[in-house]
Amino acid sequence: MSKNKLGLLFGISAYSLWGAFPLYWPLLEPANPLEIVSHRAVWTLVFCVIVLAATKALKSTLVTLKRPLVAAKLFLTSILISINWLVYIWATNNGHVVEASLGYYINPLIMIGFGVILLKEKMRPLQWAAVSIATIGVLVLTIDYGRLPWIALALAISWGSYGLIKKQLGLGALEGLAIETSISAFFYLGYLVYLGNQGTGQFGQHWGLTLLLMSAGAITAIPLLLFNGSTTRLPFTTIGLLQYITPTLQFSVGVWIRHEDMPTARWVGFLIIWVSLTTLAIDLVKSGRTVNNSIA
Repeated sequence: MSKNKLGLLFGISAYSLWGAFPLYWPLLEPANPLEIVSHRAVWTLVFCVIVLAATKALKSTLVTLKRPLVAAKLFLTSILISINWLVYIWATNNGHVVEASLGYYINPLIMIGFGVILLKEKMRPLQWAAVSIATIGVLVLTIDYGRLPWIALALAISWGSYGLIKKQLGLGALEGLAIETSISAFFYLGYLVYLGNQGTGQFGQHWGLTLLLMSAGAITAIPLLLFNGSTTRLPFTTIGLLQYITPTLQFSVGVWIRHEDMPTARWVGFLIIWVSLTTLAIDLVKSGRTVNNSIA
């Protein structure tokens, strides 16, 4: 298989797995979102340590953790990714899959905004058009919901901020994931021990649910490794276009599997967002460049 085809396979697989997550999280109920995120963090760390040990990269990863500035930034990323996962899992398990998908649709536009405001980058004309159109779409959805789409905004801003910091750090995907989960795992492990002592935790209550909770680490880490493999084999433009697979699958799950309410105004709002993203995609193809797509 050629390098390009293998990269395409890795990329499509990564984004498809991320897009299928709304089918996975409800299987972990009655565990609450914090318990699910706790298991995700603890078992992700176990998975990362095993892979790093197998690839003889564990020692170099521990050395990285001793750098104060890097450790401080990874502490911040661990908070941001925790917020992202908590909001995402809560939304998925409480009938807001469609709004969660909106967050990942508008994430590239948030990243462009960060680039302009924080990194002093200049926006190209089509990017201005995409952001302007998306703003109209978010306004329509705000009117439809009767409130700001806070789930979507929380997901987009936390994910965008996370990606911005990870881009500045320049660490390997697995290395960065291992360090940030090791930082947060102490809190999460303590919470799981507390639940166990109270007898309210779901771990060990049923073997099927216990296995699903244990698998949360690998299930969230494997797409990251696939994505990392795709970025080394594909042009950034291709990666930038593939990223829309995830929210499209999430949207499909919300509308056609979970049967979430989609009034006409909501369809109009999403249609405007899709026009915005089409404009952005045209810009990516023309420029051969893409916004940062770092994912954990």
